[in-house]
Amino acid sequence: MGRVSSLLKEFHPIVWSLVVGTVFVRAASSMSMPFLFLYLSNNTDMDLATIGLTIGAGPLAGTLGGFIAGTLSDRIGRRRVMLGALYVWTLVFVGFAISKNPMVLLVLNMAGGLCRSFYEPVSQALMADVTAPEKRFRVFSLRYTAINVGVAVGPIAGAVLAKTSVALPFMVTAIIYLIYVISLQGLLNKFGIKKIEGQKKEAVTFRRAFSVVVQDKAFRFYMIAGMLGAVGYSQMSSTLAKFAEMTVANGTELFAVLMSINAIVVVVMQLPLTSWAEKKTPLTAIFVGNVMYAIGDIGYAFANSWLIFIIAMVFFTFGEILTFTSGDVLIDRMAPEGMRGSYYGAKSFSNVGQFIGPWLGGILLASYGGTTLFLVVAAFSMISNAFQWAGQRAYLVSKGHSINYARTDSL
Repeated sequence: MGRVSSLLKEFHPIVWSLVVGTVFVRAASSMSMPFLFLYLSNNTDMDLATIGLTIGAGPLAGTLGGFIAGTLSDRIGRRRVMLGALYVWTLVFVGFAISKNPMVLLVLNMAGGLCRSFYEPVSQALMADVTAPEKRFRVFSLRYTAINVGVAVGPIAGAVLAKTSVALPFMVTAIIYLIYVISLQGLLNKFGIKKIEGQKKEAVTFRRAFSVVVQDKAFRFYMIAGMLGAVGYSQMSSTLAKFAEMTVANGTELFAVLMSINAIVVVVMQLPLTSWAEKKTPLTAIFVGNVMYAIGDIGYAFANSWLIFIIAMVFFTFGEILTFTSGDVLIDRMAPEGMRGSYYGAKSFSNVGQFIGPWLGGILLASYGGTTLFLVVAAFSMISNAFQWAGQRAYLVSKGHSINYARTDSL
């Protein structure tokens, strides 16, 4: 009990409220959003390509939202941006539960993408605001663990609820979001966040973030690599559910299991894989991660049983662990002092891949089948490595280094 009490006192109460809230929010959203492709294909007249376009519209809207949120939170405060996003997000899920109109669903998904892009970066900034710099790594590790604990539970709960009604997971998600935002609002008011929410934060504007892409050649290569990787990664939350349903018995239940396995593997393997990656350059970890993505996608392409799907997901998740963390470290190292906000804001351009991926995946799945789809996205992961290599070369040239990839100070 003493250790638990000490841990609780180590971080601000708002940090713990956001960490615990993240578990419930991610569990709730993963009850519904990963099944959105299935929901739309089975309950509307939309074709698979249009469904992919609808799902991809969320991340595309989030591309712009990431820039807007940073500036807005500096001007009107983090508390207002977070709470506003959560209240609107609640209404979005209610809309998903009651509407079958394709245009309405498209607008709802775009609104959901904006809400995510407003809430998540601003909540991270608030956690940093109330945490000493030397403790922030641990705080963000707690948050990442909380995300995956929620995702481990949510899909299975969603699959169970969907047996009663396909709209039920969306309505339950809305209720959980509403309970969370009301409780969070009370906590934020109680602990006086108004006094600290806007201190010394760099404003990230669209113009400034766009200038990063225009001026930094190495960063442009990395963003293209990120877009290509996102095309493949986005299949996990879009076409994979439909492909599993088309391929094996009880495919919907399998997909729920796969999502939970993804989260469990992240929780279990995050520490050992991160420890390995810390001994390498971020670029090396990303290279290996993209290879893991490709192996996972090839596994999906030829999967004909639950076991093969599960093995493929394990490899795919290894790729996720290696690329997500290393990508953030890569950007942190290459960003000049005073420009980190702009570089992280410009990273949102990689969300274009999250838009293209579901749309392209829907076309390939409908026209050529899942085998072709997942072989194509496996190739995208490997092509992404070529752009990572080009970015490394451009970075070293810009710094006046010789092209020696064994250097310990290289990215």
